[in-house]
Amino acid sequence: MMNFIVYKMHYQLLLINNTYFLLIKSTLLNMTINNPIFIFSVITVIWFIPGIIVRRFRESKRIKTKEKIQSDAIKKLYPKSKD
Repeated sequence: MMNFIVYKMHYQLLLINNTYFLLIKSTLLNMTINNPIFIFSVITVIWFIPGIIVRRFRESKRIKTKEKIQSDAIKKLYPKSKD
């Protein structure tokens, strides 16, 4: 009998916590989805992040290519001597 009472109290506490969580979740969801400034910032971030990543990748690739071309030009100017 005691286990049943503890179980019932635990279930009621879990039900209250779950209801409270759902209330907070729906409130936060409504506050964010219906906020035009938040939606604008999310769309802006989603729009610009891939461009930033691609730009950094291209820039690093361009620098590596430039360094390779420069090292090849230096090797042509100063060939290794054959001793």
